[in-house]
Amino acid sequence: MKNKILAGVLLSACAYAWAEKDAIIMTVNGVDVPKSEFEYLFHKNSQQQLSPLSLDDYVEMFKIYKLKVADARAAGIDTLASFRREMAQYRDDLAEPYLVDSTYLLTLVEEQARRLQTEVATSHIMLLKGKSPSENVLIRQRLDSIRREIANGADFRRMAARFSQDHSLADSAGSIGYLSAGRFPYEFETAAYATPRGELSGIVESPVAYHILTTGACRPSKGRIRASHIMKMVPQNASDESRGKAKREIDSLYSVVAANPDAFGEIAKVNSDDSGSAVAGGDLSWFGPGDMVPEFEETAYSLSDGEISSPIKSRFGWHIIKRTGSKGAPTAEEIKNGVLKMVSNPRDPRHGMILSHQTNRLAEKHHAHIEEDMVSKLKDIASEGGIDSLFFEKCGSPDFASLTILSIGDKKVPVADFIGFISNLRTSDPVGACEMIDSSLLSFFNRQLLEAEKDWLYAHEPEYRNLLNEYRDGSLLYEISLANVWDKASKDKEGLEKYFNAHREKYVWDSLRAKGILVQVQNDSIESAVRDYAAGLSSDSIVAKLRKEFKGKAKIEKFLVEKGNNAMIDNLMFGAPAAKASSGMQAYFILDGRLLDAPEEEADVRGQVTSDYQAELESRWVEALKRKYPVKVNKKELKKME
Repeated sequence: MKNKILAGVLLSACAYAWAEKDAIIMTVNGVDVPKSEFEYLFHKNSQQQLSPLSLDDYVEMFKIYKLKVADARAAGIDTLASFRREMAQYRDDLAEPYLVDSTYLLTLVEEQARRLQTEVATSHIMLLKGKSPSENVLIRQRLDSIRREIANGADFRRMAARFSQDHSLADSAGSIGYLSAGRFPYEFETAAYATPRGELSGIVESPVAYHILTTGACRPSKGRIRASHIMKMVPQNASDESRGKAKREIDSLYSVVAANPDAFGEIAKVNSDDSGSAVAGGDLSWFGPGDMVPEFEETAYSLSDGEISSPIKSRFGWHIIKRTGSKGAPTAEEIKNGVLKMVSNPRDPRHGMILSHQTNRLAEKHHAHIEEDMVSKLKDIASEGGIDSLFFEKCGSPDFASLTILSIGDKKVPVADFIGFISNLRTSDPVGACEMIDSSLLSFFNRQLLEAEKDWLYAHEPEYRNLLNEYRDGSLLYEISLANVWDKASKDKEGLEKYFNAHREKYVWDSLRAKGILVQVQNDSIESAVRDYAAGLSSDSIVAKLRKEFKGKAKIEKFLVEKGNNAMIDNLMFGAPAAKASSGMQAYFILDGRLLDAPEEEADVRGQVTSDYQAELESRWVEALKRKYPVKVNKKELKKME
């Protein structure tokens, strides 16, 4: 919405009563204004004014403000869908800082920081997920059978080689080496750090697969290093001749950098096949364990800062590596912003953890719970054929839909509300249907709790309440003023003209103005044609028709200016020296030119007239409001503020 001076928000119909007694300072059209709201706006206004208003003056201004808000309500502005949407959005935005449990978020940051201090040797067996929840049940059962065999004595490495679908680890029998935090899905990483050395994890679900893990030794993090490289690429299908050529080239380049290490960057720019890093002198920036292929990583970490390796081979080709820096694992403060950004992504599992934590915290605060028996009944219906039209028909029956699915304090939320929440869901898979009900119910419960919490904030947090009221009333004030004064004045052409004619004496100039139509043409023949064509046109259409008829051949513009604003007009109207026409034009002249010592029509001073007309409309409106809506002021309470 547009800029507003004051503001407020649409509140829930079930808002709490004030947590503490608040005296009534004023009643406008039957609506009480609490003293706390008046004091908040009075002090805020005083801080924003160079010369603060006296209390008496502010009371009068405040009364008018509230009268306009009352008029906006009477006009139904607060019931408009667009208004309600904007107010709801502002309410949500304002409440957000109050809803965040910063202590819990900090535990997630600290958890990541702790993990970054350690690396753990990890192996896994992975089975990819199927196309449906029902298929995934069977895949989990299969992986559980594999786990039982290992628990009963089967060799993990052999079972990994036989069953794991992580083909990138086919040669290592499921070993991923030393795992470091942030490299794998959060669920996988959590299991790796939680599983005791030599033991088996339970079944771990990641976004695309199911896993069982076993762990080995732990070691302190190797930290992060920075390196540059010169690379000669060797494609997998390269011929022996190409492979030999790459080896000869890398050996030759190594001889050069070994003799002159300071030239490493320039040599990389000219000779490295890794175009992405070559432009930066081979720089790969900072990386940690697992970021590079094993051969490259092992060599880079074995170097000292500034040391250059001899050529080493990876599956991509040959490399000469120069280590340029090193640092330990980052601290919690260093990773804080990055972690908070990650967990704000709904795809990150920790986002769901935050939602669940928030739900549990608010449920306890507001004495809320889900009716598990009712959830079971919903799942029983979904198990028959999924979530389809028959499901909604059964759950939407009056007797069933009126039953309670959750309670928040004394408030009972009916099944109908939840069914409406999931009305767009469809699945024929019974297992998937039950999973949808569980996940959707968590979101629904959380949403209901957030509404209860926002109502609580309105009742118990003065700053929150005052800002909401301010935004709501300011928005109403803006919209009603737009309708009754600002837009009304600017669009009322007849009213503007009438006002001008009635107040001509107000609009005077201290110097002459030139008025007319300035025409610039390409040559004399066009000038003659323009003059002839203009002779038969009315004044209200002349400019538009001339522009259309002589497009590209002439420039036509109306003017009302003082001397000194345009050299061509000065020449023809005020006797100044001849001027030069615009680029592409050779001559200029004026149609219907005249000198005025005062405005001849409302359009000549439209800005001033519009402003004055708005002021008159405002004055009439305020007087009408005072007659229309009753106002009662509590002078006794006002006296206490003096």
